[in-house]
Amino acid sequence: MILAITGGSGFVGGRVLALAKAPVRALMRRPQEERAGAEWVIGDLADTAALARLCAGADTVIHIAGVVSAPDRSGFDAGNVAGTAAVLAAAGGKRFVHVSSLAAREPRLSMYGASKAAAETLVAASDGDWVIVRPPAVYGPGDREMVDIYRLAAKGLAVAPPGRISVMHVDDLARALLALTGGGPSRVTLEIDDGSGGLSHAEFARAVGAGIGRQPVIVPLPVAAVGLAARLGISAKLTRDRAAYIAHPDWTARGGNAALAGIWTPQVTLADGIAGTVADYRARGWI
Repeated sequence: MILAITGGSGFVGGRVLALAKAPVRALMRRPQEERAGAEWVIGDLADTAALARLCAGADTVIHIAGVVSAPDRSGFDAGNVAGTAAVLAAAGGKRFVHVSSLAAREPRLSMYGASKAAAETLVAASDGDWVIVRPPAVYGPGDREMVDIYRLAAKGLAVAPPGRISVMHVDDLARALLALTGGGPSRVTLEIDDGSGGLSHAEFARAVGAGIGRQPVIVPLPVAAVGLAARLGISAKLTRDRAAYIAHPDWTARGGNAALAGIWTPQVTLADGIAGTVADYRARGWI
């Protein structure tokens, strides 16, 4: 089996490459160091010739690449909608494992979620053997999206919007995607997580604090305050688009783990996953 992967140089894609046992062909924007069993295809989602080389002779395509931050809807659509359409066309009906987001469940909340939902519609309308995976908040070594939570916890503080979230370690997500390349559910959308059933933002912050060795003071962040913080530009990561997403009360995964019983189950507990993430962040000098 040959796996074709987009987003191989990213946080999730890098772990898929590291854990893959089959030969891998990965789309990269720039040349990478040589790796046994891996072939780099230089290009991006707008490069149809590169996508054709990526998918030629592959048995399964794992589409991970996408845009998580953009100034306007066109920026999200270019990467997430047009990019997905281009990869689907190059895949030509091969087994297609599409990495979406829980944000696609509520497309009216954010431009990001709307673009991911539109991409899902393209995948679901295709004639091939596809599966859509909606991960929750993904954490682990090397992740830059959640590092501010750890930095704040290291100072003994945490902010907690209302609502509940699901999380999962990046290695568990990578193993799920790889398990789906060999079979499993087809033509379905799966929401998967770490198996815990979800937790509040405050509970996650306390878990991060425990991993660091602190008991952070939890500062509740009302929904109105989330939007105000975005408008004031308090954090570059807290855009107005993300504020609406963060303020939503329910970002817990629904039922996908059971659909994968027999081929995959989460292995990394929250405590172990956070401990490994903290060790990595400290080694990098991030906290």
